[in-house]
Amino acid sequence: MKIAVLAGDGIGPEIVAQATKVLRALSSDGLKIELEEAPYGGAGFDACGDPLPDPTLKLARAADAVLCGAVGGPQYDALPRAQRPEQGILRIRKELGLFANLRPAVLYPELVGASSLKPEVVSGLDIMIIRELTGDIYFGEPRGRRDNAQGHREGYDTMLYSEPEIRRIAEVGFRTARKRNRKLCSVDKENVLETSRFWREIVLDVAKEYSDVELSHMYVDNAAMQLVRNPKQFDVIVTGNMFGDILSDEASMLTGSIGMLPSASLDAQGKGLYEPIHGSAPDIAGRNVANPLATILSSAMMLRYTFNKDEWAYRIEAAVQKVLAEGCRTADIYENGMRKLGTAEMGDAVVAAL
Repeated sequence: MKIAVLAGDGIGPEIVAQATKVLRALSSDGLKIELEEAPYGGAGFDACGDPLPDPTLKLARAADAVLCGAVGGPQYDALPRAQRPEQGILRIRKELGLFANLRPAVLYPELVGASSLKPEVVSGLDIMIIRELTGDIYFGEPRGRRDNAQGHREGYDTMLYSEPEIRRIAEVGFRTARKRNRKLCSVDKENVLETSRFWREIVLDVAKEYSDVELSHMYVDNAAMQLVRNPKQFDVIVTGNMFGDILSDEASMLTGSIGMLPSASLDAQGKGLYEPIHGSAPDIAGRNVANPLATILSSAMMLRYTFNKDEWAYRIEAAVQKVLAEGCRTADIYENGMRKLGTAEMGDAVVAAL
């Protein structure tokens, strides 16, 4: 199994190093993997003047899966849009056809106290948010800036979805719901946006093939409120690119820290890019304080969704839970009386727990 490793910027190299440490530990137990690194994001720009250099894209295409860190940093903020680190992740998603983003929000029992909500509201939380990843306002054309008829400057983006784009992400949502509790909530803004009216129409059409799945619909503003008010009402959520971006970050705080949430971005054949949902956190980069567990759990998702190695994925997840049960914590999830660990030490603890 060939894995392209794109560490990225900020805390990216630190957290990815812990995930590859875990994978190499499994390799010594018989998991056959090959890891190859390449620059990406700001590191790609520094090396080649491009956030997604051609050799990096070539490696990603040739690999069976891609493991990523986060990208970006203030030193790149003044760059032209096409050269900014964030364009690397947008382009690789588009180039590899990674249209389905799976973001689980699971609250480990050991972290109930770290959540910003009351224990009775979040205990037992287990949500899967499925976000469409290659369409919507992030990719729609036309976009740009112009002077309007009154001579005022304005910026504009286009929210756009085609029927095949909606149909295929809805299929992923229904199939995922079938494997869980057979409940799917489609989130849109149908009362305002023509794009959302069309989204709902197509989702309802796809639903005819999944009569065993209970489908509901919710406006995105209500969904944002309900995630805080009563998050356990949800099982699987499917939504568009921008809404999914916002809602999945909100859901991360239900679990105690954004540093705990992994993600998978899949193509139609199951090839995937795996990364934590958090950013590059340049303010703590190089200080050995970042939480690597989201990245380590992303590697578990990789073994499960791309390689169909459920038993190996479970070993990683069980090791993470064992470490938490033993009271090991990074700064973002630390509580009094627990054992505070740095980034590398947390990676070592997971390896030991394997």
